[in-house]
Amino acid sequence: MHRWLVIPVLLAATTTALPASAAPGVDTQVRAVMAHMSLTDKVEQMFVSYVYGTSATVTDPADVANNQALYGTSVTNGADLLAQYHLGGIIYFSWANGLTDPQAIGALSNGLQQAAMAGANPIPVQISTDQEGGIVNRIGAPAAVSPGNLAIGATFNPTDAYRAASVSGTELRAMGINMDDAPVVDVNTNPQNSADGPRSFGDRPAMVSALGAAAVLGYQRAGVAAQAKHFPGLGDTTVNTDNGVAITNETRAQIMATDVPPFRAAIAAGAKSIMAAHIVAPALDPSGLPASLSKPIVTGLLRNTLHYNGVVITDALGAGALANIPEDQIILDAINAGDDELLMPAHLPADIQTVLAAVRAGTISEARIDQSVQRILTMKAQLGLFANPYTTADRITATVGTPAHRQTMADIAQHSITLVHNRSLPIAAGAHVLVTGWGVGTTQTLTNDLAATGRPVQRLWTGSPNQATIDAAVAAARANDVTVVTTGNAWADPTQQNLVAALLATGKPVVVASVEGPYDVSYFPTAPTYVAAYDFQPASLRALANTLVGAARPTGHLPVTIPTADGSATLYRYGTGLSY
Repeated sequence: MHRWLVIPVLLAATTTALPASAAPGVDTQVRAVMAHMSLTDKVEQMFVSYVYGTSATVTDPADVANNQALYGTSVTNGADLLAQYHLGGIIYFSWANGLTDPQAIGALSNGLQQAAMAGANPIPVQISTDQEGGIVNRIGAPAAVSPGNLAIGATFNPTDAYRAASVSGTELRAMGINMDDAPVVDVNTNPQNSADGPRSFGDRPAMVSALGAAAVLGYQRAGVAAQAKHFPGLGDTTVNTDNGVAITNETRAQIMATDVPPFRAAIAAGAKSIMAAHIVAPALDPSGLPASLSKPIVTGLLRNTLHYNGVVITDALGAGALANIPEDQIILDAINAGDDELLMPAHLPADIQTVLAAVRAGTISEARIDQSVQRILTMKAQLGLFANPYTTADRITATVGTPAHRQTMADIAQHSITLVHNRSLPIAAGAHVLVTGWGVGTTQTLTNDLAATGRPVQRLWTGSPNQATIDAAVAAARANDVTVVTTGNAWADPTQQNLVAALLATGKPVVVASVEGPYDVSYFPTAPTYVAAYDFQPASLRALANTLVGAARPTGHLPVTIPTADGSATLYRYGTGLSY
């Protein structure tokens, strides 16, 4: 094993977070806070939800109406929400909070903390978002946006995973966000996985473990809680649990050998939170309950076998995977399973009452509630939130999107670009280039980056094209010297496959560039030149452009095995990567 792989893993294994009982001062602080909490206060700490508005005191009629629809007429904004329901956490989404301006995000965070810290027993709120990088990224420029996990996997370098997470964590904390719902540590063994794909670091447990542990360290040394997800692993599935029921038919031995090791590594690195997936794993729980609601999986495997005593959060409770389960059963099963935080319940006021009624009826003990609350408050204390949960405008200005941070992400992206097959690169100076294919923003950004090199560039976005669009792209390809066609999960889109086939049939030089998973190449193995960029963030597209014109040599290697389209053989081996 290479030295650069061993060192971060050993470092992770020696930095496990202290349990609450061993952390000096934390246990005393948490017990003092809990002594003044009512049962309702405790139950409310177990819920994580969202709120509309760019500020905690928003008065915009649309935001107010959305909040009232979710929480009742007395809740018009975030401050009202936290005054009425002392939630443990708020999660940010661009569609709810307008996550564009770092100063506005910081002000929103401060406003929510001020509301949470008001009163006789102030408890800071956990503020989180899914800043994974790559294809799942909530806050864009001017923040320094990370390449996705599969891009980092293509570097084969845990130091890059650490650096990317450190930059992201530092910027999030500067904006008042104290938890990143990342990293994904699923091992993506199914090429047709619609839940993970490029969100995963790869298909080998050892490398995913090393990169995941390094990312956990990077986030948490920046002052942000890391959340390893999605336990016990979604890498073998094809269905995204947001949309429907996902079942893994792996044996227990397979799950323990392939899917669980990255979670062991994340735990060894001190991950403060782990997300329980809604996946059904009959080998772990023959009842058919999703993992998030399964006591054998959450308590039996995660708590008792892996000895994890940090915060366990469910995946979003409004997911399609849970659609056929009554809402009160979802809530109670999650708590009985051993989950601490219930994410985005469908009807928060009613769901809180469901838990309170169960405790009063004796079907859930208050001691069980106390277990979760102690873990949640311990995490908040370890993050320093009781001492100071706020940020400042100066801190945001000095931290978010600095040239050094952007350069770090650019360097990592450049390390990731993987040349799988080559007959056309680098593109000659003066060559007329057509950029076509999938992604409105992707094709425009790549066009701009190539044009900046002095080459004449034409852009024709096709998306998932009909025949007329394909014909137009073919005509444009014949009028140019070389065509760069971008693909995004073309393995699931026959129209993209038809486009690439038609472009190849012109006989003109064609470069196929995938900007999601690299599995697309299985569907056009005769492409003379194929390069994988893994995501469509600006840093990755700039790195792709650099590689296309020879300004930087490709150094990435495939972090997954590429099978033939029918799955009968291996087309490209794990670790494949060319240069020139």
